[in-house]
Amino acid sequence: MNRPALLLSCWLLFSFVPAKPAYQLFTGKGKATGYPEMVKRLQQADVVLFGELHNNPICHWLQLEVAKDLYKGKGNRLVMGAEMFEADDQLVLNEYLQGMLTGQQFGTEAKVWRNYETDYKPLVDFARQHQLPFIATNIPRRYASLVSKSDLGVLDALPREAKQWMTPLPIEVDLTLPGYKNMLEMTGSHGSGSGTSLQNFAKAQAVKDATMAHFITRNLATGQLFLHFNGTYHSQNFEGIVWYLKKSDPDLKIVTIHSVEQEEISSLKEPGRGTADFVLAIPAGMTKTH
Repeated sequence: MNRPALLLSCWLLFSFVPAKPAYQLFTGKGKATGYPEMVKRLQQADVVLFGELHNNPICHWLQLEVAKDLYKGKGNRLVMGAEMFEADDQLVLNEYLQGMLTGQQFGTEAKVWRNYETDYKPLVDFARQHQLPFIATNIPRRYASLVSKSDLGVLDALPREAKQWMTPLPIEVDLTLPGYKNMLEMTGSHGSGSGTSLQNFAKAQAVKDATMAHFITRNLATGQLFLHFNGTYHSQNFEGIVWYLKKSDPDLKIVTIHSVEQEEISSLKEPGRGTADFVLAIPAGMTKTH
C-alpha cells in the first residue's frame, strides 16, 4: 500500500472512533441539557439535594464543581451539608472548619467514611476555605441501627442528650410510599428476615431521611441555599428527604440531582426518567473510588 493510501486508511479508521464523554446531564423527562443550564436552575433553589453514587468519581468531582459555581452566585449565603457526617460530630466538624484541628485530627476524632480523603474532604475543605457552614445531617448510625433491630419506639427510651442528634419524636413514617415499599420488596425477595424486621429496616431508612431533612431546615435561613450531598436512594423520585422537607415547609423550593450508571449515555434510559429534576448519567465502566 502506497503512503497516501495508508494515510487515508488510518484517517478512516480513527474517524470512526466514538467520543468518550465522562457524563451527560438530562432533565427528569430525559431531555439532554448542559451544566450551565443546570446551575442556573440550582441558583434559584432553597435546597439542592445531590444524590450520588458513593464510589463514583464523576459524582464527587461534579459535586465540588457545583459547590464552586453556587458559591460564585450565593457567596456566604451558601450552606453545605452531607449524609456522610453524623450529627453528633458537628462540634468536631465545626472545630475543623474554624482551623482548630488539623485534617489528621479531624479524621481521627470524627466518624468519617473510608473514602473521606478522596471524596468528601475536598467538599469540607472548600467550606473551610470560604468560611461556609458545613452541617452533619445524619442520625448517628448507632441509633438507626437500634431502629433496624427493634422499632421506632426504641428511640423514646433514649436520654435527652441523645435525642438532640435526630429529628424530634415522634417520627412519622409512611411505608406505603413507593421508595420504602420497594425497599421492603427488594429486601424481602432476598430472604432478609421476617416482615417485622424488614419493616424496621425501612423505618431505619426513614429515620435517616427525616433527620437529614430536620437538620437541613434547622440550618437554613431566608435567602440561603443549602447544598446537600446524599446517596441517590435518599432523594430519588422526590421521596425520602424531599418528602420530609415538604412536610416541614410545602413552599420550600427544592431541586434534586440523581445519578445513574449506564452502558451508553447518549440517551437517558427508562429507570432514570422521572427520578429527579436533573439526572447525571455516567458510563457504567467508570473507575470507582473504592
